[in-house]
Amino acid sequence: MSLETKVPPPLVMLVLAAAMWLLAVATPAFAFRMPLSEFVAGSIALAGLLLNAYPKILFNRAGTSINPMRPHAAASLVTSGVYRYTRNPMYVGHALILLGVAIYLCNELSFLALPLHILYITRFQIQPEERALSARFPQEYAAYVSAVPRWV
Repeated sequence: MSLETKVPPPLVMLVLAAAMWLLAVATPAFAFRMPLSEFVAGSIALAGLLLNAYPKILFNRAGTSINPMRPHAAASLVTSGVYRYTRNPMYVGHALILLGVAIYLCNELSFLALPLHILYITRFQIQPEERALSARFPQEYAAYVSAVPRWV
């Protein structure tokens, strides 16, 4: 059974955040101190939340599906706003939230969740979405892919 578009991306983020916390609790030897860590962590996580919420407004305005489990249901291709800079701002937002969590936890091993998130989301969410959008909007999506990076 393939995991492609089967696990909601917010759930992936929450599971990784929980794993980060468990890892931090289990490995206090990897703890570090950082001045203003709570402020920095909160600021980065807030940016991630905003980067996750704003695209939903754009999808709503475009009248297209926001459901990441059904990328083939897209009614239109959104390329404006933050989508001019990244093809996946919601997933970049998730990564920023996880970065904020890692900084808040102040544990070196917590940062391991970030590349895991990027690898998992790229393979099991983004690549299937890209195939669906390419099939649904062949020329328009090809031009978009050539102009805008997948992540940042």
